[in-house]
Order: sequence, then structure tokens, then C-alpha cells
Amino acid sequence: MEIVWPATALYFGPAAVLAYRQWGRPQSPRWLRRHRTPPRRPRHADTTIATLHCATHCVIGAIVGTLFVFGFGLEILDRRLWPEFIADYVAAVLVGLVFRYFTQVDAAGRRAWAATRRFLRGGLLSVSAFEFALLGWLALMEFSVFHGTLQPSSPVFWLIVQIGLVIGFFAAWPPTLWLIRHGAKAELLDADETEISSS
Repeated sequence: MEIVWPATALYFGPAAVLAYRQWGRPQSPRWLRRHRTPPRRPRHADTTIATLHCATHCVIGAIVGTLFVFGFGLEILDRRLWPEFIADYVAAVLVGLVFRYFTQVDAAGRRAWAATRRFLRGGLLSVSAFEFALLGWLALMEFSVFHGTLQPSSPVFWLIVQIGLVIGFFAAWPPTLWLIRHGAKAELLDADETEISSS
């Protein structure tokens, strides 16, 4: 979560700070040393935090993928948009796998396989919903508004991406809620709680 909250602030701004103060800070070891037990969270908080966790994969993936494609001048059919879509999605999935790998502590020598299984079971659907919404928004802006003139070197591009990240968050909310209700996200939520209580 130390990565999730700053990444969330990149696109949600002040709303991310408020969410952190209400739900994130009371889970920190320093806060718990002073107050012993965290306050009760509303039911939607777990869904929000789990969605933010998956959204962080997409935020990092969008930044890395976009800069990679722009830096190497990659194009498909004379457009930067198509390799950017591929790079963003692949980077988001890889970041999700890396997140799971470094939080997978109980698999011994099969850590990579366990991390992959956990991501496919509890993260791929949310990441895919987020990415399709984000990339759909970027395609709409590319073809309907900017007609190929928008470049990552422009602040307007990153504003459009920021709006797309917010849209992606709301698109990823329903599948994340579904995964939580069906127990696929329970491992992630339980791992967060265990890490908090042991700190």
C-alpha cells in the first residue's frame, strides 16, 4: 500500500489524500502504536482499496508503456496508439505479477507459480476492465477530438490519461466487487490485514 496511495494521488489528487487519511493512515504501524486498534471501515472501503490496488498496476503500466513506446518511436499502421495499447496492457499485467510475487511469502520454491495463480484468479479481471476503459477513452480522444495530434510530450496528453485513469477505476469497481464476493480477493485483503497486525 506504500506504492498504492502515492500512485492513486497521481490521478485522484485530493480525493486520494482524503481516502488515505480515512482508511490508509489508521492502518499504519505508527498509528496503531498510538491508538491500538484501527477504526471500523465502511463496507465499500474494502472494495475501494482492492480496486485501488489493481488500479496501481494500470497506472504504473500506463506510465511505463507510454514512455517506452514514445521513447522508441514505435508505430503500427502509422499510429503510436496501437503499440501504446499493447505496451500499457502488458506492463500493467507484469506489474500485477510482480506485486503478487513480492507479497507471496508462503509458497517456498513455487513462489512465481503461486503469484501467477493469485494474479490470474484475483487480479486479471479487474486489471483488464480498467485497461479496456482507459484505452477506450484514449482511443475516443485520439480519433474524435485530437485526430492524432496528441503526444506524450504535451501536458494535455497526461491530463487526458488522468481522466482515463479515473474512468478506469470506476470500470474496475464492479468486477473487483464481484471477485471479493466470490472470495477471489480474500487472499489479498487477508494479506493486507496480516501485514498490518504483525507490524
